[in-house]
Amino acid sequence: MDHAAGKEPTSVCHVLAVPYPSRGHINPMMNLCKSLLSKNKDILVTFVVTEEWFGFIGSEPKPDNIRFGTIPNDLTSELDRSGNYSPDFFEEVLRKMEAPVDQLIDRLEPPVTTIVYDTYLTFAIRVGNRRNIPLASFWTMPALNKEKSVSTVSQESLQFGNSIFQLVSMEEVQT
Repeated sequence: MDHAAGKEPTSVCHVLAVPYPSRGHINPMMNLCKSLLSKNKDILVTFVVTEEWFGFIGSEPKPDNIRFGTIPNDLTSELDRSGNYSPDFFEEVLRKMEAPVDQLIDRLEPPVTTIVYDTYLTFAIRVGNRRNIPLASFWTMPALNKEKSVSTVSQESLQFGNSIFQLVSMEEVQT
């Protein structure tokens, strides 16, 4: 089911954002999406969450060009897990999310042009490759300190340890 808020923009870039369905992953992915939209209002984002997570965050304020795409609650409830990151839940996510995400893509209009997925969700690579949709992996781990930082994001650059990569706008990527 798609949950659009307000009027959908006319868009040439439709990003499917697929966070790992757990605490500490959904908010960073949403913040990335909001940051993308702050640079280019012509992007449409469909943010994938389980029906349970939609119940938790569906009423939170967000830009009009972010909509939710829900998938069934086939995973162990967040309330039952209490934020536990067990190997069993990780395997459950990898086993049970691929098909619903793939089916959601079939229902979305306009067609998805890019998939941004949580690095843990390796099935997204298969989904994107089958459909010839470009992919971008997003690592949601926070930066704890400068020396041991995995990633630190600023408005102009992306830093991995001691290496800095310049960010490009969506317009530069499309050319």
